[in-house]
Amino acid sequence: MHAFRDVETAAYCPRKLYYRRQTAQEDPPDRVERRRELAFRYERLLADRAALRAAPIAVTPTQFRSRLGAAKARLGAWDGLVDPDGREVFLSGRECRGVAHKLLEDDPTVSLVFTGEPPDQGVWHPQSVRLVAAAKALAWERETPVERAFAEYPAHGVIREVELTTRRRAAYREAVRTAGAIDGPPARVDNDAKCAACEFSDQCGVRTRSLRSLLGGD
Repeated sequence: MHAFRDVETAAYCPRKLYYRRQTAQEDPPDRVERRRELAFRYERLLADRAALRAAPIAVTPTQFRSRLGAAKARLGAWDGLVDPDGREVFLSGRECRGVAHKLLEDDPTVSLVFTGEPPDQGVWHPQSVRLVAAAKALAWERETPVERAFAEYPAHGVIREVELTTRRRAAYREAVRTAGAIDGPPARVDNDAKCAACEFSDQCGVRTRSLRSLLGGD
């Protein structure tokens, strides 16, 4: 069975997944944990200017309040996202397992918290695959359809509802097949924009294109 993170990485770069499997995994850095924690402090950050100024956000306080305020007005699931029924919930499905950062029991769904920058619209393709993996694991456990999930980028004040479309489900299935087929180093890709921040770049090495073009919005 694959971890959510594995299928996400397979969708991003199969070669990176191969090297990751050969390496003992470390805990995420403190910076990542501090940013993730923002997703559980939305109401306070909207109400307390001092707390917001001290928070590790990646945009200005004005941008943060504007974006998060718009999400609050737009999303019917706001109350569940602010006060989820479950936090850091382990889910195990038919093909994948891992942690959902938030679990919403009403019309059951999950939310995953990403600490990087969101695309202009939607979610990055590998993150879309991870969202489908988490939603399908919840559906498997509850024996009920799960048709949407949420992606949160708390350092940017962005929350997006993601429909589990046929295209996203197909991308997930392809990532599962890719993750299952890796038994040696996959072929190198033709560019290395995605490799710039990769911890395995010294072992791999390829030619570059822009990171945003490689991630692709989804």
